[in-house]
Formats: sequence, C-alpha cells, structure tokens
Amino acid sequence: MSQFENVTVVKKANVYFDGKVTSRTVLFADGTKKTLGIMLPGEYEFGTDAKEIMEILAGDLKVLLPGESQWAHIQGEGEFIVPANSKFKLQVTEVSDYCCSYINE
Repeated sequence: MSQFENVTVVKKANVYFDGKVTSRTVLFADGTKKTLGIMLPGEYEFGTDAKEIMEILAGDLKVLLPGESQWAHIQGEGEFIVPANSKFKLQVTEVSDYCCSYINE
C-alpha cells in the first residue's frame, strides 16, 4: 500500500536520539495507529509497548531482535516484527525510511 486514505495525522513530530530518528503518527478510523519516519545513520535501541511491525521502505540497516544473536540486514525494502514489551537494536548505515504498525493483542 503506497498511501493511506481517510486518516488523521498528528502534526507534532515524535523526535528521538537528538533528532536522528523522527516520525509522524497516523491514526485510522478503526483506532489503529502507524508512524511514518526517517532514521539517520547511527546506533539505536528502542523499547516496545505493543507488538510492532517495522516496514523499511528504503535504506540500509541491521536489526538485532529480542532473543536473537545474529543481526538481520535490510537493504532497500524489508520488514521485521518486534514483540510487545521488548527491546531491539538498530545499526543504521544509510538514511532509512520506515512505517511502523502498532498491533494491540
């Protein structure tokens, strides 16, 4: 899906790591939420409240998911899933465009 229809966009940005990771929140009529953002090169660790589906739309990064010992490499497009109430690490080597979907289970 290349665009979203009939949504509300929160104007205020979500800013992390001194502005190296930013996103905007997109709210859907059914109550679901996504964020659309950009990550600049760097190393980051994020925590989750809800399950997250991270769709990488463009860029180059490695991700270390909870319970894994090997970093997964995503170049260009890709996706990974992070369980609720966990942490994951990213090594971003090229500006990366992403869409994060939050799944309440």
